[in-house]
Amino acid sequence: MGLWARVVQPRLLDATLGTSQTGGVRQRVCAGMVGDVVEIGYGSGHNQPYLPPGVTGVWAVDPSGGAFALSAARRAASPVPVVRTEAVAERLPFPDDRFDAALSTWTLCATDDPAAVLAELARVLRPGGVLHLVEHGLAEEASVVRWQRRGNGLNKRIAGCVLDRDVRGLLQASPLTVTALTTWYEEGAPRPAGFMYEGRAVAWADATPGHLSAGSC
Repeated sequence: MGLWARVVQPRLLDATLGTSQTGGVRQRVCAGMVGDVVEIGYGSGHNQPYLPPGVTGVWAVDPSGGAFALSAARRAASPVPVVRTEAVAERLPFPDDRFDAALSTWTLCATDDPAAVLAELARVLRPGGVLHLVEHGLAEEASVVRWQRRGNGLNKRIAGCVLDRDVRGLLQASPLTVTALTTWYEEGAPRPAGFMYEGRAVAWADATPGHLSAGSC
C-alpha cells in the first residue's frame, strides 16, 4: 500500500465524506439499528455520531489503519464501543448469524468483489438482521453512465472506487431480501459521482437470491 493509499486518500475521504449533507444521509441510514452491528468500510468513523441508542457495539471492518486513526475523536465521544478488524469485507472473520445489523455507507464501490461482500453480510447477519446502506453507483440515464465509465480509471486512482457499480443488480442477486431502495442525485455533486442508492435489505435463513419484497424499489 503506497503513500497515497495509506496517508493521503484517508484524509481526502475523511474531508469529502464528512460534510453536513452526508451527515443527514448517515442519520437516516443508521436509524433503527439495534444490537451488535458489523460495519464494512468503517473508515474514519463518520457514522459513529449517528448510531441510535439501541446499538450495543460496532465491529469495524477496514484494512486502512490510517483511516481508523482519524476516527479516534469520534470513537472517544461515542458511548458505543468499537472493535476493529483489519480483515477485508469479502472474507469476514465472524461466525454465522453473529450480528443484529450491518452498515455500509459508500463502501461497495471500493470493494474488489461486491457480490462476495453481500454474501458474507448475509452469512453473518442473524435471520431477520438488516443491512442499512447508502451507495453511489450506476445511474439510470445512459448519458450519465457513459461519463461514469469514462471517469472510472481516474476516480479509482484518486478516491479508490468505481463510479458505475450496479448496486440494485448486486442486491437483487444476493441472498438478501431488499425491503426498501430509493435512488436520487446528491445535490451539488457531479452527476456521474452523485447517483445514490439508499435502502434496507434483510437476511433470512431461507433467502432466495433476487427476491424483492412487495413495494420495494
